[in-house]
Amino acid sequence: MDKLQAMKVFVQVVDSGGFSRAADSLNMPKATVSTLVQNLERLLKVKLLHRTTRKVNVTADGAGYYERCLRILADVKDTEESVSRTQSSPSGRLRVDVPSGLGRQLIIPALPDFFSRYPDIRLEMGSGDRQVDLVEEGIDCALRGGVLPDSTLIARRVGALYFATCAAPSYLARFGRPLHPRDLLDHHCVNYFSSKTGKIFEWDFAKDGERIQLALDGPLAVNDSEAYLAAGLAGIGILQTPQFPLQRHVALGSLEPVLMEWVSDPLPLHVIYPQNRHLSAKVRVFVEWISELFAAVDSR
Repeated sequence: MDKLQAMKVFVQVVDSGGFSRAADSLNMPKATVSTLVQNLERLLKVKLLHRTTRKVNVTADGAGYYERCLRILADVKDTEESVSRTQSSPSGRLRVDVPSGLGRQLIIPALPDFFSRYPDIRLEMGSGDRQVDLVEEGIDCALRGGVLPDSTLIARRVGALYFATCAAPSYLARFGRPLHPRDLLDHHCVNYFSSKTGKIFEWDFAKDGERIQLALDGPLAVNDSEAYLAAGLAGIGILQTPQFPLQRHVALGSLEPVLMEWVSDPLPLHVIYPQNRHLSAKVRVFVEWISELFAAVDSR
């Protein structure tokens, strides 16, 4: 039995919801499709599908096997594309994960350009600040900021986030404007904590060779970039936020920069991906596109 062919047939049966539709899609006799799936179940010694006269449903074992088949078939296709000199446009499903703020405010608005270049890629984008397990969750690549832990993942730096300190006009009207970073010790500051460790991140400032790092108290700490920005807009406290969303809110008058002569360390941004994805044409073009996107943002 050709295991790869059997996997393709099984995936098509699940996607189509039946043997007849799968046979039509594959241009194969229905009996051949049914035999291949039966042989696969016999080889694996598990039942992959529940069959009735009207419908085919995947079993629990079948659902897990289906996800693994998708990854294997995608890897095979990516490998073939990487060595094919005639392949001009990568295709298929690409699963990525990005931080929520970057996804909503920067990446998604730019996606029309990506799809115009690569119309055959079907992008599945997870968005959140949780540290996902790429291998366990079948994710092709993820965009992450900060110092990366030592791991078996491959990382490529694609840019950096630059930060500014700001507050809502309503907050500044009530509590005044800080003139020095140490003034923040007497202010309400919105903190950000790691969803993995629970640790609250310190604030850092630099000016003329002087560096200050502060652990600041505040009424609120969050672990999501969208919630962090929303807290600042609500006037809860002072923020230290990436500059790219700040520009729009400054123009609207909903946030005002403070401590403008003091700068914060930029946060490096990396695309990370498992070692077995390094030949993927889909991952390669996405990484290149993300790099171009952040280069354009940095040059503004």
